[in-house]
Amino acid sequence: MTTGDAATAPPVTVSPEAFLAMGREVLARQPFSVLVGAELAQLAPGACELQVPVTDQLRQQNGFVHGGVVSYAADNALTYAGGTALRVPVVTSEFKINYVRPALGRRLVARARAEHVSRTQAVCRCEVFAVDEAGTEKLCALAQGTIAVLPEKS
Repeated sequence: MTTGDAATAPPVTVSPEAFLAMGREVLARQPFSVLVGAELAQLAPGACELQVPVTDQLRQQNGFVHGGVVSYAADNALTYAGGTALRVPVVTSEFKINYVRPALGRRLVARARAEHVSRTQAVCRCEVFAVDEAGTEKLCALAQGTIAVLPEKS
C-alpha cells in the first residue's frame, strides 16, 4: 500500500483476531451480505478477503454465478480494504469491474488491497476467484474502486 502525502492512519491497537472480529460484526449488520452468506475470511489494515458460498439462488440462467453477486463481492472487499486503510467510516464512490471468465464453482473469493491512500480516499484493487470442489481458484473478475471517507453527520 502506498500512502499519499497527508495520509497518516493511526496504528492498529488491537490484535489481528480482534480486528477480524470487528470486521465480521460490521458484515453481520449488512442485510444483503447476510442474505448471500458472505464471510469475512481475512482482514488487515488495507487488505481483505471476502468469501461467498455459491448456492443455486446466486446463479443466473446458464449456471454461472450472477454478475451482480461477483460485483457485490468485489465492491464489499474493496470497501473493507479502503476502510481499514483509512480507519474511518467510508463508502464506495466509484468502481469498475472486468469479468474475465464465468464464475463457476462452489465459492467466490474476493481479495482486495488498498494501493494508494490519502486523507479522503483510498484507491483499491480486487481479484475475484471462483473456487471449485478441488479447491482450485480461477480468476473470474478484476475490479478497481475509489473508497471515500464519509462526511461527518451534521
